[in-house]
Amino acid sequence: MFAGLNLCRVDTRNVLNVKEFEFSQNYLMFWDKLERANFILEAIIETADRPSDDRTVDFLLRNPLSDGGQWDMFTALVAKHGVVPKTSMPETESSANSGRMNASLNYQTRQGAKRIRDAYAKESGLDELRGIKDQTLKVIYDVLCIHLGTPPTEVDWQWKDKDDKFTRSGKLTPLQFAADYLQTDIHDYVSLVHDPRESSPEGATFTVEYLGNVVDAPAIRYLNVDIQLMKDITLKMLEDGKSVWMGCDTGKQMHRDLGLWDADLFDYASVYGADFSMNKAERLEYHQTAMTHAMMFTGVDVVDGVPRRWRVENSWDDKVGNKGFFMMNDSWFAEYMFEIAVPKEYLPPELQKALELEPIVLPAWDPMGSLAG
Repeated sequence: MFAGLNLCRVDTRNVLNVKEFEFSQNYLMFWDKLERANFILEAIIETADRPSDDRTVDFLLRNPLSDGGQWDMFTALVAKHGVVPKTSMPETESSANSGRMNASLNYQTRQGAKRIRDAYAKESGLDELRGIKDQTLKVIYDVLCIHLGTPPTEVDWQWKDKDDKFTRSGKLTPLQFAADYLQTDIHDYVSLVHDPRESSPEGATFTVEYLGNVVDAPAIRYLNVDIQLMKDITLKMLEDGKSVWMGCDTGKQMHRDLGLWDADLFDYASVYGADFSMNKAERLEYHQTAMTHAMMFTGVDVVDGVPRRWRVENSWDDKVGNKGFFMMNDSWFAEYMFEIAVPKEYLPPELQKALELEPIVLPAWDPMGSLAG
């Protein structure tokens, strides 16, 4: 959510003509947790006839309310709940350090799942199962209010711009605030991924089973592209003054304090005298790599028309890297970058047409869904 809101705040800041502006990440975190609990419990109802050690049931309950997310999950939240400025729902201790809160939320979600499955085993009907779900969601809502605060139903919005001009918009719902001040057309964006496995052809679209947060929202959808095209589109967007949302395997070949990613940063082969030569497709297939974190490209260093380094805004804090910004060598982009979100207009015509294809359905545990976990 942090990377998605950061992408949007630049356009909003410009239209407001202010030096600083931030959307509330805490607000979307609240609704993401509640919506995801509903999504998971609906999936538990759907799979209630399976044994508890079924691979899908096991996956659903392994880490149900994590902090991750996909681009389409971000847009689904905004479409349903809107956005608010940070001043309307500021950060809390639990929004910055969510571990203890998540432990309680996961407990309640799993306990609700147990009650649903127990009721199904006693041949309870769908209405009773959904009644148990609703009771569980009420508890989860209360836990979220304790940790994150109660989300506002309206925003009393006014501001003074850089020219000292005062403007009062009055009271707006979060959906009205989004309609008036969220200038980035996030619903026109599509997710491009680089999945080099033989089972994932370029130019095909994918979705992942049981990946999402808002029930009845459009399914998560990816378009698989060549890594060079992903670089070219990222470069073009940056040259056009647009930041780029992305997902990658952030922990590999990284120096956290220096804020540096380079595919050859650490020479493990020389240290251990062992082979570390799996390619990207093999690392995906054998669980050695996957998307783990979403961030934002904000700049690029180009020499003779070729990108050399990429500037990344991270969400951890300003005590790492260069005040929270990291430098990504182009070699690292090729090996550990997996996803970007881009406006459709940046795609060549044949790939725009490919978006109309029926997506290949990947299993819930596929690494292409891992950023949500």
